[in-house]
Amino acid sequence: MRALIQRVSEASVTVDGEVVGEIGPGLLVLVCAMQGDGTAQAEKLAAKIAKCRIFQDDAGKMNRSVLDVGGAVLVVSQFTLAADTQSGNRPGFSTAAAPAEGERLYEDFADRMAAQGVPVQRGRFGADMKVRLLNDGPVTIWFDI
Repeated sequence: MRALIQRVSEASVTVDGEVVGEIGPGLLVLVCAMQGDGTAQAEKLAAKIAKCRIFQDDAGKMNRSVLDVGGAVLVVSQFTLAADTQSGNRPGFSTAAAPAEGERLYEDFADRMAAQGVPVQRGRFGADMKVRLLNDGPVTIWFDI
């Protein structure tokens, strides 16, 4: 699985004018299931992100996780993280999981994030979503599990 996380002061996702997920301080997690991924990858990715120390401690060092700071996570599916840009001008997405499997793994990943003890909000898989965020830092980290 692939994920791009951003440390945020706040983030929300809107579908058809309705806010479907919203958090205060925490992480915006854009996630993509790749071909061949399964529950093991979803579990490993959730544990890694929940424990990733990218929040500041009292000394101003990035030494705390989203769990440590009591932050929340907004999980948004984004198949475009599978983009292959090696040739031509139009990205290819053939390495992304098929839609049904992608949705199953997206939901599994979000459930596993919640099981880590992190409050989780979600986007809507396959929807045309509008994502708003106030990036804190900015801090943006790429995961490929």
